[in-house]
Amino acid sequence: MRLCRLESAGFRNLNHIVLEPSRELTVICGENGQGKTNLLEAVWLLTGAKSFRGAKDAEMLTHDGVYANIQAVISRADEKQTMCVRIEQYSAPRVRRTVQVNGVDYGRAGNAAGVFAAVVFAPVHLSLMKGTPEGRRRFLDAALCQLYP
Repeated sequence: MRLCRLESAGFRNLNHIVLEPSRELTVICGENGQGKTNLLEAVWLLTGAKSFRGAKDAEMLTHDGVYANIQAVISRADEKQTMCVRIEQYSAPRVRRTVQVNGVDYGRAGNAAGVFAAVVFAPVHLSLMKGTPEGRRRFLDAALCQLYP
């Protein structure tokens, strides 16, 4: 499974970005506060899971935004699929995160678990090595739920 293209609008400080990662290796670098982790979070949201940073959906919108779109083209077994994750807040305080795959509405983003799989290993996960077994089990459960929803 491979991310071929990612386009995001209204997501955190990423007003509008387009990413077309290389087939071999893509390095994301930049100054503090430019949105490197936000970009990775946008990729992670394609899995149908919640933010790996523990953010609520409303916190992932731009400062005065009412919606965010994350569109991606993914390739799996030489078949390309288009995914669109939308976070919208039109009637506060209700925020919804929905997903479409190849134009088919899946409803809640969690219903798309297994369509696109990813694993995030962030600095906060270093505690997995020294922390409690409960933390390791939670991390493995989250990864395995993508394969076997």
